[in-house]
Amino acid sequence: MFANRFLKSVRILLLPFSLIYWIGIVIRNWLYDSKIFSSKSFNLPVICIGNLSTGGTGKSPMVEFLVNSLKDQHKVAVLSRGYKRKTSGYMLADKNSTASTIGDEPMQFHIKFPDVTIAVGEKRAEAIPQLLKDKPDTDLLILDDAFQHRQVKAGLNILLTGFDNLFTRDIYLPAGDLRDLKSSYKRTDIIVVTKCPVDTNEETRNKIIKEIKPLPHQSIFFTAIEYGSVFDLQTKEELLLRPDLKLILVTGIAKPEPLINWAKAWSPKVTVLQFADHHDFSITDIEKIKKQFNDSGNDTIILTTEKDAVRLQPFKDDLKELPFYIIPVAHKFLFNEEQQFTAIVNNFTNDFKIERED
Repeated sequence: MFANRFLKSVRILLLPFSLIYWIGIVIRNWLYDSKIFSSKSFNLPVICIGNLSTGGTGKSPMVEFLVNSLKDQHKVAVLSRGYKRKTSGYMLADKNSTASTIGDEPMQFHIKFPDVTIAVGEKRAEAIPQLLKDKPDTDLLILDDAFQHRQVKAGLNILLTGFDNLFTRDIYLPAGDLRDLKSSYKRTDIIVVTKCPVDTNEETRNKIIKEIKPLPHQSIFFTAIEYGSVFDLQTKEELLLRPDLKLILVTGIAKPEPLINWAKAWSPKVTVLQFADHHDFSITDIEKIKKQFNDSGNDTIILTTEKDAVRLQPFKDDLKELPFYIIPVAHKFLFNEEQQFTAIVNNFTNDFKIERED
């Protein structure tokens, strides 16, 4: 807690640089709004998922939710930037792909959805034609983390903002987390307030809606984090957690506090080995994990997220003797509005199909 307060106080000193950053994104957005910079459109339904801030709003679980919802009706492709990969340019995920070559989140999608096209490319306007050439039967494209990258014009924009750090209350980088203008929310079609407490009530919901001020054409939804059944890193067998187990939580994700709280709700004995977001694990880290496990005694298991697990894959053999488990993360729609959300998405894809046929 003290560390967080100290970090926030230090970041406040960076406010002059935030002003410079704000001026830069004002100019950039003006160039797009004035048509001096152009946005390219494509002849298929494009859904963009993004946020106005740096990571930690649940973009990856939202991509997975949409893929699960749409893959039976469409030939879905997902295009990501491939953040922190050790390659560059356009790449199509295949059997030789790793977190190093395509990035941890795209690799996570590739593992979970082996029949879905997953590709990466920093310049999306250039990557999309190549993707469509490689996979010409693609009839729906999901852009992961692309809202602020305006080179491509999506047909449906989904903007995520965290309950604990709404974009309306944030300040610009580097003093805050905002990387795009607050007013850019007006360009989206759907706003999802993520990581809400599961007991969020109507009063809180209405206050947030009033604060965000969605436009008449915009829909706003609220989701909580939902953790799935824990399963073994090696065998994929599920494990029923017990309160008597000691937990070692290995995290390299943005804003791990909800996960830490979830673990502590299961067990009073939780040790957290926290790394930076997208951390590139090394053999030194593996030795640290092993030592912590050996020092923890009996009835100890190690937990990590799916995103972390793909970056731990190179060390799978080193970890095979350890009780290492993965925690799936998903969005849980509050106020019984999941069907309403999926209806908007389905209406968009159906309307696009009708327009294209006409």
